[in-house]
Amino acid sequence: MACSNVSLRPLIARRTLQSLLHRSPCIRLWSGCLSAVLTSDIVFPARKASRLVQHRSVLNGNRRRSPVYPGDYFLTRGVSKGVEAPVAAMGVIPKPPVARKVSHVLETHGDKRIDDYYWIRDDERKNPDVLAYLEEENSYTEAVMADSKDFQESLFQEIRSKIKEDDVNAPLRNGPFFYYTKNLEGQQYTVHCRRAAPGGEGPGHVDEVMETGNGASEEEVLLDENKEAKEHEFYHVGEVKVSPNHKLLAVTEDFTGDEVYSIRVIDIETGQSVGNLITGSTEQIEWAEDNEILFYVSQDEVHRPYKVWRHRLNNNQSDDECLYHEKNEEHYIDLRKSESEEYIFVYSGTKVTQFVLYLSSNEPNGDMKPLSPHIEGEDYSVTHRGNHFYFTRRSEEIFNSELLVAPVTNISAFTVLLSHRPSVKLENVRASRDHLIVNVREDGLQAITIYALPPAGKSVESLSEGQKIKFPEPTYSLEDESYQFNSHIFRYGYSSLRTPQSVYDYDLNSGKAVLKKLKPVLGGFDVNKYETVRPWATASDGTRIPISIIYRKDLVKLDGTDPLFLSGYGSYEIPNDPEFNYHRLSLLDRGVVFAVAHIRGGGELGRKWYEDGKLLRKKNTFTDFISCAEYLLENKYGSKDKIAVQGRSAGGLLAGAVLTMRPDLFTTVIAEVAFVDVLTTMLDPSIPLTTVEWEEWGNPAKEEYYYYMKSYSPQDNIQARDYPNVLVTGGLHDPRVAYWEPSKFVAKLREMKTDSNLLLLKCDMGAGHFSKSGRFDKLKDFAFTYAFVLKTLGILPSINSSNL
Repeated sequence: MACSNVSLRPLIARRTLQSLLHRSPCIRLWSGCLSAVLTSDIVFPARKASRLVQHRSVLNGNRRRSPVYPGDYFLTRGVSKGVEAPVAAMGVIPKPPVARKVSHVLETHGDKRIDDYYWIRDDERKNPDVLAYLEEENSYTEAVMADSKDFQESLFQEIRSKIKEDDVNAPLRNGPFFYYTKNLEGQQYTVHCRRAAPGGEGPGHVDEVMETGNGASEEEVLLDENKEAKEHEFYHVGEVKVSPNHKLLAVTEDFTGDEVYSIRVIDIETGQSVGNLITGSTEQIEWAEDNEILFYVSQDEVHRPYKVWRHRLNNNQSDDECLYHEKNEEHYIDLRKSESEEYIFVYSGTKVTQFVLYLSSNEPNGDMKPLSPHIEGEDYSVTHRGNHFYFTRRSEEIFNSELLVAPVTNISAFTVLLSHRPSVKLENVRASRDHLIVNVREDGLQAITIYALPPAGKSVESLSEGQKIKFPEPTYSLEDESYQFNSHIFRYGYSSLRTPQSVYDYDLNSGKAVLKKLKPVLGGFDVNKYETVRPWATASDGTRIPISIIYRKDLVKLDGTDPLFLSGYGSYEIPNDPEFNYHRLSLLDRGVVFAVAHIRGGGELGRKWYEDGKLLRKKNTFTDFISCAEYLLENKYGSKDKIAVQGRSAGGLLAGAVLTMRPDLFTTVIAEVAFVDVLTTMLDPSIPLTTVEWEEWGNPAKEEYYYYMKSYSPQDNIQARDYPNVLVTGGLHDPRVAYWEPSKFVAKLREMKTDSNLLLLKCDMGAGHFSKSGRFDKLKDFAFTYAFVLKTLGILPSINSSNL
């Protein structure tokens, strides 16, 4: 298929087909280990999101000059919700920045909107007036929070002290090696390593342990990210893939935070680069079985992943061959390898329609061929084992998906193995040599069932009775992990709001589960101090909404006086499952009740749950969240004067929407990298991924969608009224939610609001959607946010012993 390898301009990676869009939260994946996700409270085990985890991976400074202000500053308690206007302790806090107004008229369907802050948009990020305004906002934020600087440092050290800095993740056996990652004390980034495994190719057994003492095989360092990061203000490794013969390492690297990846190949024995650098790629790479060909993805000028390329080592990138070009501007593509490693799969689709193409990885010089039907409204995913492909198919009628099987030699001869169930969502299907691993979701909870398969070569017409894995807690989160296909061992990750991240190896034959790694929590952490509950709120239309709650039993009274922190997401069919996070302990150990609202638009309760929170039903997401907040207050899980709410990315839209809908309900609102100018963004096809997201939000070129989106878009619903304390964040190089969205929102909110509560913008001038790249730098962001929350909720003492 002819296509030109041109316009490999700055691209956006880290996006799988259905979930990782530019307004989606972060996923940090190191295959073969379970890493704590420090940038989000969201885990992505659903089928749509787990496509990234299904990859057969083997493993997984100073930003700006701070202005100087005279004196030190603090805030005292008072104004609406009990927070007074800022006053000075030793000096005067500068007045909040006032962005200049330049009238800009936006007209659609005869409706005129005036955007006085449209000028803040600068696609090149070089306009001196824009940069000066952002710096002014940052300076104001720094000045207002100066009194909490020592407390922020204390919080940072407190969070950091709970993390075992010198730690090794659970080694994963792959053929003749154990592959693993580790962190070193005082170092920000990951080190990728391996050791030779006894017994050659394995596959090993469930109780097998990698020896590290005397007589153990020597550790090989494959990639030390700390060394690479020294030369860059921002550094992030996307995927790390070892070649089938275990001699080469392919790495994707982002050096700016804009999710533009370069690909390099390293000779493991010598540590030297092999061949030529590939630039302008997405994060996704896959090896052919010949150890000489790499497959990767590029994007078009609006950052839509649209071409798959074949690259031969030692060739120039200009000589690469385009295997597939997706010309439908509403489709985007995803690349991965089957667990069996026999096929390369290319997915092309939207949120409603998806089809699959394939190529034998043992015959990598061939062409991509259709594997699944391409039918509008039908969504296919596939895995492979032996003589069969296993498909999940979803349609409007089969909304929670069904499982099909077809012979490799007759891919259209489908047989149904698991029929559609309206109350059970089929999320993900993976294969091993002798088993199918099936992930489902029922009543908001995940489950894994193992099905034994007949010997390879035999026909598959039905499944035997499945073996369901049991979990110890009533609410929890599961995470897909890499595992060895030619083995009877399956690996999964487990955690809950109070149980740290754990990695288990599961014997598919015997049903024995062995804990391989429990992330240590230092500082005297005692799981028995914490209580988790899962009540259900009732939405305005009568729908029951689950809420996951955790608190410290010895600190919380549950009498309506406790501070409450409520988080939510509710978009892209991504489930916001209850998982453990180190940084959250700094809230819980100060008597804060932490809750997650599992609102419509997410994927917690199946496909219908998602569909009832998108397009012309999107406002259900926001009213559900408000109903959850009201339920928690009415049932005395928190104080009406001490309730903070938080959302990130599309969750930032949630935070902005509930802020404008019910500003009286909240004390503090945190809107991180917030997608708040919905209408303007979705009317502009030149903005990355706008066209592919019309199926999520709607296309406002259609009048019905225009006025519906206008009714909730936060930027269009700011009024002259009192608002709570607000912290809004953004990243200058964020390609998913452009920095100008949170910036314009703050400028207009500051113009219109009638209260004296805090309104701060924190724009990271050296990072993108996922904040800073170093693990400790991210902790500093959490410390800042939590200091703002505790300050505005009246928990943080000021420098002169006043309550803040």
